[in-house]
Amino acid sequence: MKKTSDKRHHVVVVGAGFGGLDVVNGFSGADVDVTIIDRRNYHLFQPLLYQVAGASLSTSEIAWPIRYLFRNRQNVQTLMAEVQGVDVGSRQVLLDNGSTVGYDTLVLATGATHAYFGHDEWEPHAPGLKTLEDAATIRGRILSAFEEAERSNNPAERAALQTFVIIGGGPTGVELAGTIAELAKDTLAHDFRSIDPRATRVVLIEAGPRLLPVFPEKLSDYTRRALEKLGVEVALGAPVTDCSADGVIVAGKPLPAKTIVWAAGVQASPAARWLNAEADRAGRVLVRPDMSVPGHPEIFVIGDTAASAMPDGKYVPGIAPAAKQQGQYVANLIKKRLKGKSVDEPFKYKHQGNLATIGRSLAVIDMGRLKLRGALAWWIWKLAHIYFLIGVRNRLSVALSWVWNHSVGYRGSRLIMRSTPQAKRGPAELEPK
Repeated sequence: MKKTSDKRHHVVVVGAGFGGLDVVNGFSGADVDVTIIDRRNYHLFQPLLYQVAGASLSTSEIAWPIRYLFRNRQNVQTLMAEVQGVDVGSRQVLLDNGSTVGYDTLVLATGATHAYFGHDEWEPHAPGLKTLEDAATIRGRILSAFEEAERSNNPAERAALQTFVIIGGGPTGVELAGTIAELAKDTLAHDFRSIDPRATRVVLIEAGPRLLPVFPEKLSDYTRRALEKLGVEVALGAPVTDCSADGVIVAGKPLPAKTIVWAAGVQASPAARWLNAEADRAGRVLVRPDMSVPGHPEIFVIGDTAASAMPDGKYVPGIAPAAKQQGQYVANLIKKRLKGKSVDEPFKYKHQGNLATIGRSLAVIDMGRLKLRGALAWWIWKLAHIYFLIGVRNRLSVALSWVWNHSVGYRGSRLIMRSTPQAKRGPAELEPK
């Protein structure tokens, strides 16, 4: 399938997330052929997915066509395909249409999906937030709940429709809870006649003892208090034991709710199964210090798909900066190998800090000795995300949307898209801007 020179090394990268893109970018100007494979035709800026779900941003502001990103790189071929497996013996990537792509070096950056801790039957009732389709689904459910409540004459049904449950108190759960609360109590406050959106309940459930467990306890406590000021009900130490179309069972008590969002756990892609490699409990491939697969120095695994141990025994966190660092490291390592240089230095993760936004003008930042909260942290969070966006147009578009939302509380992406059978079979289209 891939037309390559007989002499040039062929690198195949599976996954166009942060890590995958940085691998490909690392080969700019190098004498290699690169094929990047992804089941979608766009790169997604996942940290802002919750803002699409909360109607603050449109999908086109946080996603970019992969082909456009590499349009000037003649040594890069982009394939939109679903990978079904890897034949490590013949060095072939197996695609969903029965074809194969040969490689000299393979990099798997296939990310992760939701984990329901053995309760996969909960997924239809509590979608997670990993893709544009997820964000559009959640946004549609949130907005539709208000529309259904407006035309309902049943007080109990209205109450359930205006109750939103988020399961998981990590950054995604905190950010979703805050944005839904602001959407209901600010943006939609005067849009309805039969219901009062300000009476909406937003319940954030965390099975552990505190929110944002990777943050210092003081910032976790600040986050809880800030959410409660926004009107969010925070339930700590309260595991969900059942989830259905009618709501959840938490701490043994039923909580009627028509909209539930899952933000509690993740499961790695099936890369370990493709490679018949050892994996941790989350399905991540246990990689060597140089990010390669034991027994296969020609195969690398990075990002959320990899379990990469740090000197203290902990694993590198599954966040965008880590994936980018791993992508850069692997690209440089491969280039050194091709030049005949020995590479002994293992991957070293440089932690750049943890950031989480709570609501408008509220965020927390932990950068080691530097710990910030409130408005200053919020501005730094905004600037950091704008910096990592791709392209001047998208940076300006997102910045202007944020300024407008912050100034007047208006969210323009409040469209409810009805799915069709054809739309469900193919990839989601990006919304025009």
